[in-house]
Amino acid sequence: MAHLVALWRGEIPLVEAFWRHAIAYGTIANVVATAAAIAAVAAGLPEAVAIALFLLPVPYILTAMVGVVRSANRDRGEWAGAAKVAVIVWGAAMILL
Repeated sequence: MAHLVALWRGEIPLVEAFWRHAIAYGTIANVVATAAAIAAVAAGLPEAVAIALFLLPVPYILTAMVGVVRSANRDRGEWAGAAKVAVIVWGAAMILL
């Protein structure tokens, strides 16, 4: 839990926050949640269950997005600005698509 708090606060190095937490873990969480939602529909479970499963990773994705932006604000390296834009586009894609 402390690691998620550190991510939220932007205390994790930008490279780790972006590549590990946002891109890798966030994408894995989204793929697993999507597969679970599809399985729920296939199993004939109520639509509400499928929707809940599909939306389950949204809080983590938002946490990762905020963490990357805050880490980028602290980092101020040459790719910090690009990381902010990329994580916002990635997060929007993960939540909306």
